[in-house]
Amino acid sequence: MRILITGGHGQVGQALVAELQSQHSIVAPDRSTIDIGNTGATQQIIELKPDLVIHAAAFTNVDACAREPDRALLINGLGTKHVALACHRLGIPMVYISTNEVFDGEAQRPYLEFDVTRPINPYAYSKWVGEQVVQQLVSSFYIVRVAWVFGGSRNFVRTMLRLGQERQELAVVDDELGNPTYAPDIAAAIRQLIKHPAYGVYHFVNEGYCSRYDFAREIFQRSGLTRIVVDPIKLADYQRDSTPPRYGVLRNFVGATDLGIRLRPWQDALQVFLEEIQSGSAR
Repeated sequence: MRILITGGHGQVGQALVAELQSQHSIVAPDRSTIDIGNTGATQQIIELKPDLVIHAAAFTNVDACAREPDRALLINGLGTKHVALACHRLGIPMVYISTNEVFDGEAQRPYLEFDVTRPINPYAYSKWVGEQVVQQLVSSFYIVRVAWVFGGSRNFVRTMLRLGQERQELAVVDDELGNPTYAPDIAAAIRQLIKHPAYGVYHFVNEGYCSRYDFAREIFQRSGLTRIVVDPIKLADYQRDSTPPRYGVLRNFVGATDLGIRLRPWQDALQVFLEEIQSGSAR
């Protein structure tokens, strides 16, 4: 199958290329080749004649999205529309990578794929718009929501490791909860998913959840940086431009129940990533 992957140089995009390239013909144009924010992207994708598009490209800096909401909407909303229009005209399936942030964080239990979305910040809103246009324009779609992605060169894990080398003490939020999720595990789940015409919404996250504070402590413990003192603080005390959902925990119900697609516990995935960083093989 000829698969076009947008955002092929991002965390999830790189993992997708690595996971799929042995079984499929992969086209992963960079932004200089196809700028999804430009209306011409639709025709460019059509001319590449893919059998499937996995749309991983996005403006994912949530604080920058809060500062530049129009840019967020252009890339994540209209950009997704341009990709979806190409899939519509080609009559092919589309995988759209979305986020746990489409929920408001007020739930008392992990969010299911069927729960009502209510974005509370510009990044979340722009990704929610992307979900809407995919559902409106593409008849055969997979919407895959992920959370707290790590892998590659820029993520929470690497930030904590860098700060742990620079400081003796850190303050980390303890009342924001989510599912730390390893990008290669997302890619492996999507590889299994696209074998099935089981279109719809999926939550692909590593099993289990934690606070940012607990995540940081686990990173330091498994990295041997036990000298680092981690102080818990509240979201209300952490100054930032965006307001993330307090409780952004997802449950993989549909994928696990219908297709048997399950991701390992986040602690196990973290251990693998840390070992890859240590060996220099992390992607």
